[in-house]
Amino acid sequence: MILSCSGGSNVGQLANQAAVELTREGFGKMFCLAGIGGHLSGFVQSARDVPAMVAVDGCSVGCAKAILEHAEVPLKAYLVLTDLGIEKNKKFDLERGTIDAVKDAVKKACKDLPTEALSQEVCCS
Repeated sequence: MILSCSGGSNVGQLANQAAVELTREGFGKMFCLAGIGGHLSGFVQSARDVPAMVAVDGCSVGCAKAILEHAEVPLKAYLVLTDLGIEKNKKFDLERGTIDAVKDAVKKACKDLPTEALSQEVCCS
């Protein structure tokens, strides 16, 4: 399960774009962070039950992490894009090299998760 920030900055959009592309490539499956934030029971339960999950925040504000904590969903893997040296700004022209670097960082953040779970289908209610 990939839960990404999609906030109003370049790093939020980078997190989201990386999640979309990783899902298309078969590395995990993007899931609805807003559904968890809205405390929709099926979404929260799916997030609690999934064997492998990564949360990707754009910046240190940590919205994705806070949503999971508030919904009592344990973090399994976590990444903050500004910790990679990516500067937060309001420029939305995402560069291919930066997107690829984020995707690689997400994969590295997942290195200790159960590998058989990384390509499992996730059902949302």
